Amino acid sequence: MRFYKPKSVFFLLLIVIWSCQSSKKLTETDITNDSELNQDVETDSTSNAELIHSLELQLSEYRASRTKDFDLLHTELDLSFDYENQWVKGEAILTLKPYFFPQKELILDAKDFEIHGFTLLGNGGESELNFKYNSKVLTGFLPKLFTSNDTLKVKIKYTAKPNEGEVAGSSAITDTKGLYFINPKGDEPSKPTLIWTQGETEHNSKWFPTIDSPNERMTQEIRLTVEDKYRTISNGKLQSKKLNPEGTRTDHWIMDMPHAPYLAAVIVGDYVEIEDSWEGMQVNYYVEKEFEAGAKRVFQNTPEMIGFFSDLLGVKYPWQKYDQVVVRDFVSGAMENTTITVFMEELNLDERGAIDSEWDGIIAHELFHQWFGNLVTTESWSNLTLNEAFANYSEYLWYEFKEGKDGADMHHLSEMEQYFDEAKTKQEDLIRFYYNNNEDMFDSHSYAKGGRILHMLRRHLGDEAFFASLNYYLQKHAYSSVEVHDLRLAFEHVTGQDLNWFFNQWFLDSGHPILEYEVDYSQPDNLLLTVAQRQDFENTPLYKIPFKVSWYDEGQRFEKELVLEKEWQQFAIENGTPVKSLYFDEASEILAEKKSNRGLQFFLDQYRNSILGVARYEAIDSLGTAYKNDEEVINLLGVALQDDFWAIRELALMKLAENPEWMEVISGLEDRLFEMAENDPKHTVRLGAIEILSAIGPDKYSPAFLRWMNHPSYYVAGAALGAYLENGKNLNRAEIALRFEDEKNIRLLVALADYYITETVPGKGNWFNEKLAILSGQSLYYFLGYYGDYFAKNANEDTGTAIKNLSQIASNHQANYIRITAFMGLVGFIDEPGVLEMAKKIYEEESDELAKRYKEFFLSTYLEEN
Repeated sequence: MRFYKPKSVFFLLLIVIWSCQSSKKLTETDITNDSELNQDVETDSTSNAELIHSLELQLSEYRASRTKDFDLLHTELDLSFDYENQWVKGEAILTLKPYFFPQKELILDAKDFEIHGFTLLGNGGESELNFKYNSKVLTGFLPKLFTSNDTLKVKIKYTAKPNEGEVAGSSAITDTKGLYFINPKGDEPSKPTLIWTQGETEHNSKWFPTIDSPNERMTQEIRLTVEDKYRTISNGKLQSKKLNPEGTRTDHWIMDMPHAPYLAAVIVGDYVEIEDSWEGMQVNYYVEKEFEAGAKRVFQNTPEMIGFFSDLLGVKYPWQKYDQVVVRDFVSGAMENTTITVFMEELNLDERGAIDSEWDGIIAHELFHQWFGNLVTTESWSNLTLNEAFANYSEYLWYEFKEGKDGADMHHLSEMEQYFDEAKTKQEDLIRFYYNNNEDMFDSHSYAKGGRILHMLRRHLGDEAFFASLNYYLQKHAYSSVEVHDLRLAFEHVTGQDLNWFFNQWFLDSGHPILEYEVDYSQPDNLLLTVAQRQDFENTPLYKIPFKVSWYDEGQRFEKELVLEKEWQQFAIENGTPVKSLYFDEASEILAEKKSNRGLQFFLDQYRNSILGVARYEAIDSLGTAYKNDEEVINLLGVALQDDFWAIRELALMKLAENPEWMEVISGLEDRLFEMAENDPKHTVRLGAIEILSAIGPDKYSPAFLRWMNHPSYYVAGAALGAYLENGKNLNRAEIALRFEDEKNIRLLVALADYYITETVPGKGNWFNEKLAILSGQSLYYFLGYYGDYFAKNANEDTGTAIKNLSQIASNHQANYIRITAFMGLVGFIDEPGVLEMAKKIYEEESDELAKRYKEFFLSTYLEEN
């Protein structure tokens, strides 16, 4: 729901005030007949009622930070687990004190518990408390009025039942159980038995009683009693291990530094420990045994990241250790619990798969949260971007440091496009106090847009001021919660500038600029730039935008910073030497849609002149789309195949694949492609080159494909295997395919699956079923389409098993996008007996809105018929 902003309310109030006051006396000519007067009164009354209703909604729907009645000082938990029923058996001792005002009731979040006892601990022992419990909130009635000078301890004995009272999740956090039993009975042979937790936003109160709010802070200690074969991992340090007579073990974890309750975590499972360190501090990785070698490579940059961020921020990593754990069936991409990040299973890579690991971004993102989110925490979910914008921007910072500016800028553009895509359907204030559910805040506004805003602020102020401000912010607010004004005031304190203009338009308002610009080249030594803002000003601000223009003269780059602060504004560039091409925001730093009329020659010059990878990328992309029949453009694409920036080489290959007729124009192309396939340092570029070579000369390059399919990189090997199996003249294809059937990597499996489907190879049903059983995450998503196709095209295979598997995944898989894909495969068997009824039932039981829409679309024809 969209509520009126203060400026709109003020406007409406003026109307109401004006309508109630008159500047002149009424005369007879002013008085109309009674019906017209009554009609006017009724209109005014209706308008006034609507205004009052909207104002009342603003008050009632406002998402305030949680009031601090009590300060939670310490949480002590003693936990064991009932795998059969998927329950947590717990005892919690909470140490608290009234925050300011005296209190006689203690209200705790405790969702879907069975409460066995609630007592007050004191010098005289335990005393039972009267309490009430409504399955969500536990209220204890204290025997006296406690003041802020008092500290009290309460003990709650309980059984937590996380699978009960389930509330639907969101696209970012797909479930809300808080604690998850994975394969608890061990009846899924390809999946380990695990327990893990996911507390954000307010889900840790599904497994222990607490004040489940981000503006709360506590220290903690957790005792976990588990089978001795399992490893436990939690926040802080492992204080002790104690073997128990019945074959269990109790691990005692202590977190003696305060953090928010949603950041508490426990993980239980059969993990190997990979030890690493940074300046003597524990930096360990925990994965299943078969991924041990891969994890060493996937997480190998973590110590360097910790050092880099510590130096960049001027604040040393603030916690006792840093562990990273990969789990199964995670409900999000990753979670930055204090001292221990939990990752989705896509980071489970074997040693060979880890060669092409592209997970540094998410690893940096979660690590940066240890400063922004954990050390300094948003006081409410309305201010979520104070956690997530910084974590998002850390990806850019790491890529810039490790891979260079061009790679970081490409990531920046990708994130910008992600926000623009979401902005087509919704535009929200970055800091927003009106939303339906906490999880609604986890969107591309809080993440991608927030990161881009920080990038603009950095580019405007400069690195020294930007990072000095972050240092001040972190040190001033360490181990506390913050709101957006704390961030603004930190920047203002350091820079001495009033930055309300920046924060108001970017953090506290919605939308983004739409800029139209043109350059007048009639006076080459003093170009005239005209810029106009074309966004909807009723819903979007008129922006003040610092921006840069740049130009090149004899290979040297010149740059000038200007400020747009009008709807329409002209700028004399005063460039001095004659310039043919002026680049507006060449580095694409501004979060804005930009429109201009630039022609063929402009983009040719941009590619040839620019030292910025993103600008050359834009030039090739524009030329290859708008001027693809121009011979000069085609030859330039051949030059782009040798660009120093891998993303441009990749783009040039993609344009070439889309326009195969260009191959006859570009001289020396085939040799160039072979050299790229053989030696390019970027494996995704080699993949693209191999695919084009397979179209140019499948017979000629078959010996090379045979060689490349043994390359260590799955990107290269999968492309080569697919290219070889596509060629019917290769008479040993069946033998080659058989050689790879035991592989688990999706890039090789897709090559085999495509071959088996295209050639209608019989007897491979068991192979498809075996692979379906071991795949997960994105690999399962990609494989499902091939799986359904194979059984649909091979009537002699066991379609009954395929239907059963697809229906189970479409009904039960945690990820909505995988349920959607499985459902689409199931619809391929809609004419089989009972499948239509099965599909309808799955559709009716689907709770996710997006998945339901897709399932309805796939079923629409059959629903209309019935």
